[in-house]
Amino acid sequence: MNELLTKVLDAHGGLERCRGYNKVEATIVSGGGFFALKGVLQDANPRRMTVWLHEERSSVAPYGAADQRTMFTPDRIAIEKLDGTVVAERRMPRDSFAGHQMHTPWDPLHRAYFNGEALWTYLATPFAFAMDGFRVEEIAPWQEGKETWRVLRVYFPGSIETHCQIQDFFFDETFELRRHDYSVNIAGGFPAAQLMLEYTEANGIRLPSKRRAYTRGADRRPILDMLMVAIDLSEVAFS
Repeated sequence: MNELLTKVLDAHGGLERCRGYNKVEATIVSGGGFFALKGVLQDANPRRMTVWLHEERSSVAPYGAADQRTMFTPDRIAIEKLDGTVVAERRMPRDSFAGHQMHTPWDPLHRAYFNGEALWTYLATPFAFAMDGFRVEEIAPWQEGKETWRVLRVYFPGSIETHCQIQDFFFDETFELRRHDYSVNIAGGFPAAQLMLEYTEANGIRLPSKRRAYTRGADRRPILDMLMVAIDLSEVAFS
């Protein structure tokens, strides 16, 4: 295994420990200017997010109504009643984003898909990188003020739905994740830099509890007056 990835996995609780869990749940509060660009309401109400750790599957509740949730897998996005009754669904959901740009309006299934693939990526990081089909390499370090961050470039397999297939993850000297760079392909491919502000620990696993995603400038630095997405996590539990 890649030397940097091995140290990162150990710093986040260890691969063997994570393999003993099937899913992670967290209370999430989301915000930022991106949702207004898509014409969808993003309130500050807390919701419960569930991510499965050994397959790409996620769900958030409530969604659209108190008795509804989403169910995301790479080939299907659905809005369901809590008893599993389907309210709306879309097969091969990525196809519905063809031609989309940053300001292209979304419907509730578009929003549910974005939430599903994004939060799976965030909550499965870094342990997903040891799954079959992933490939990683260490690239040139990044100088952030007086700190030098090591950078892991991750090549996601085609079977995984995520922002884009090649993403960069920046780790400090303690191997905590400090930044995550990617392009948002379902919204015209605009470049983003996501910063991590605080860490939390749950069931022996460590992960960022606050994420702030900004548009990334030509100098590869986040444009801090263009906050696109904010995510706060609390009440995290692995089971």
